[in-house]
Amino acid sequence: MKRRLRIHQALPAVVIALAISCTTVPVTERRQLTLLPDLQLVQLSVDNYGKVLHEAKLSQDQAKIDLVNRVGTRLAGATEEYLRAHGYSTQYYQWEFSVIDDDETINAWCMPGGKVAVYTGILPITQNEDGLAVVMAHEIAHAVARHGNERMTQTLLLELGEVALSKAMQDRPQRTQDIFRQSYGAASSLGVLLPYSRMHESEADRIGLTLMAMAGYDPRAAIPFWERMNKAGSGRVPQFLSTHPAPQSRIQNIQYYLPEAMAAYRPR
Repeated sequence: MKRRLRIHQALPAVVIALAISCTTVPVTERRQLTLLPDLQLVQLSVDNYGKVLHEAKLSQDQAKIDLVNRVGTRLAGATEEYLRAHGYSTQYYQWEFSVIDDDETINAWCMPGGKVAVYTGILPITQNEDGLAVVMAHEIAHAVARHGNERMTQTLLLELGEVALSKAMQDRPQRTQDIFRQSYGAASSLGVLLPYSRMHESEADRIGLTLMAMAGYDPRAAIPFWERMNKAGSGRVPQFLSTHPAPQSRIQNIQYYLPEAMAAYRPR
């Protein structure tokens, strides 16, 4: 009853927020509700990215580090180019790319502001630069589309009955930190992650294909990558699939989006 009352009390604020806090997702142009200020999310991103890297074992393999930085730098340039060309702000992007030495973890993620981590366990599946670009562009797309902001908004409203992130951080700072890391796929140490919806996954696939194409990577590489990923998930489900559901229809959707991405493809 208390939880129902709290949600009911929050409804007027939500109605107001709907009128002033709707944003548009790049590429798909879907309208979304994102109540949390970008500046505060970026501050959370910087703090949590540092914590994750402090807790993790970073790779010392220079070839892998160079590979991730090379692909990441090209994707970052294409991402900012697309955003500027379509009227989106890039002011909070300060890109960082890290390789976490963990061959058992098949995962990658991107926090707001371009804080990216790739686990060595996913590299045998990506196989090459085009395959890695599929993964990194997909994760960057989640951040660009503010999917984590949407999920945090929904979770904070349900759990705390508040719309102000500053209020949530003041009342329950640790829970807010946990929700942030869960929402952006970086909470493996907590053992709990919030899976993306099929809608978010489809958007990230579509946006990611366009970004990697603009960066000079062949978007057609997405099909064999997801085929390999599905095979990798036939036994023990990789973390990347547990947080990023990959139904068989995914490849069909990617095939549908490919003409749009190929129009933006600039081979290098």
